[in-house]
Amino acid sequence: MAKPVIPGMKQLRGFERARVAAYLAGCVFFSYGAACFIRADLGTDPLDVFALGLLEHLPLTIGIAQALFAALCIAVWAAWNRRRPVLSPFVTFLFCGSMIDLMRAWDLAGLPLPDPVLMVLGSLLCAYGSSLIIISGIGIRAMDLVAISMTEHWRWPFWAAKFSTELLLLVGGYLLGGPVGIGTVCFLVVVDLLVQPLMRLNGSVLRLRNAGMPSLSVARTAA
Repeated sequence: MAKPVIPGMKQLRGFERARVAAYLAGCVFFSYGAACFIRADLGTDPLDVFALGLLEHLPLTIGIAQALFAALCIAVWAAWNRRRPVLSPFVTFLFCGSMIDLMRAWDLAGLPLPDPVLMVLGSLLCAYGSSLIIISGIGIRAMDLVAISMTEHWRWPFWAAKFSTELLLLVGGYLLGGPVGIGTVCFLVVVDLLVQPLMRLNGSVLRLRNAGMPSLSVARTAA
């Protein structure tokens, strides 16, 4: 006996497959970009500045410091939106961290490029990877959850919300003694200011529906 066809089920399944594909691709792009950025060795990203600043005062590791900050962001997001805390950002944290370690171990980011070019390339890849992860609505990074909430509650542009949160993180880390370099500024400007335009580009060119921020969605049907 043939199974009944539920209207819209095919489109829904296609949408879910597109979400998973966007998430996995986003993690790969972000991880490779981070590996390139680290290989350039011209500075650390704002989160690392903050984590390394904390290490100047507390007996922690970088991973623990970042995880604690992620937990704080998730707690703020959950209280602000009156929702239960989520664990999916930690999945992304561990997944991308493992891929970055593998890429560095296999020297996959050892491109024959000058360090400044490698730094910019890494920042661009991180921006594009972040845009895909947010569009997927799966495992959105903890800081991005807070930035999305700022956009929804305060009507800020996403780029402004993301830039301001990471700028505060950078300033706080610097005051704690964390290292700041040209790479830090590059990451802050390139990643934070380009994620929102790249989300729109994914919607208009690839026809990807924005599951993480529906207000920015261009595509009305699944890719």
